[in-house]
Amino acid sequence: MVRFSCSVLVFFLSLMTGIVSGCGGTTDLTQNLPANNTVTLRLVTDRLSFPVFMTAPPGDATRLFVVEKEGLIRIVTASTGTILPTPFLDLRGQISTSGEQGLLGLAFDPDYAANGNLYLFYTNLSGNLVIARLQRSAGDPDRADQTFLTILQAIDHSTHSNHNGGMVTFGPDRCLYAGTGDGGGSGDSDNNGQRLTTKLGKLLRLNPLTGGACPNEAVNPFVLSGGLPEIWSFGLRNPWRFSFDRATGDLYIADVGQNRREEINVSPAPLAGRQTNYGWRVMEGLLCFNPATNCDQSGLTLPVLDYPHTDGACSVIGGYVYRGTAMPSLRGTYFYADYCAGFVRSFRFANGQAANQTDWPLLHRNGITSFGEDAQGELYLMTQGGSLYKLVPD
Repeated sequence: MVRFSCSVLVFFLSLMTGIVSGCGGTTDLTQNLPANNTVTLRLVTDRLSFPVFMTAPPGDATRLFVVEKEGLIRIVTASTGTILPTPFLDLRGQISTSGEQGLLGLAFDPDYAANGNLYLFYTNLSGNLVIARLQRSAGDPDRADQTFLTILQAIDHSTHSNHNGGMVTFGPDRCLYAGTGDGGGSGDSDNNGQRLTTKLGKLLRLNPLTGGACPNEAVNPFVLSGGLPEIWSFGLRNPWRFSFDRATGDLYIADVGQNRREEINVSPAPLAGRQTNYGWRVMEGLLCFNPATNCDQSGLTLPVLDYPHTDGACSVIGGYVYRGTAMPSLRGTYFYADYCAGFVRSFRFANGQAANQTDWPLLHRNGITSFGEDAQGELYLMTQGGSLYKLVPD
């Protein structure tokens, strides 16, 4: 079993949770595997540098695009694991990378094949959150053209380097969604998660062309009220990774907790997450966090699943609902992980509950940073140490 050193573990724990604590051991979890279903990991490559996300353009079955924290996007050939020598994008020197900062997210436009638009989430040299659009090179499909970089949102985050969020993705309504952290520090002392006059601690729903509120199908809930028009839902602490079920449109948000609970929220389609208050900093998971609020849960949407910081667990890593073809019996299953404990778990969302909860005997290695999904709906996970794995049938 490969383990990260305590110093590396404490470093990343401080990034994800905003606290520093000692190291716990990796614990093998009790298995509850569905009959005749087994999953294993196939190594795609172990030559990446601090990968934090992976995705692919719609319909592209040959390439995987891996985001590296220090500012590169690398193209990995899906069939061989070969990394192209020239990065697709190089933002080194243009972003901040200390602590939790860096190049954190990537999304391809649903019409990428025609318009070449892609979207980034990163922290700039001032530590502020940036959501930007740029284009692929007209002369080379394996390169992005930085001359077309357009900043859609620049959100002040200069006080602390942690709790940036970092996910950006398109919803089934073709709006661009971005998750922001609560501003960092500890305990959300500014109550950003509950205030509708700040974009911190929120899920933003954006027009991908302008960066303003997206008007598609449903108007953002706070456009005509006192809140900021870009806000779709609130009450989040650090939504490092969230995703939409590509079959149902249901929204899954894994929100990193403070020091007691990790949580996963599910909001069903068609208005997944609209005007939803996920509870931070009134609640941490299913536990009261702020006694000054009298733990008033009226108007809150509590998680469908939370788990404690026991057996070395510390930071939930959100994944995806599996919709690929290689493991048909697992279609509809949501996979997630924990950075410190190294486990990979899953459940099915049914009747408002997390059913069929399963612990998979997979990596059990400290340092899982993110899941990824390719164009066919197959799932991957990556580690801080530089490895990219594909979930495959055993």
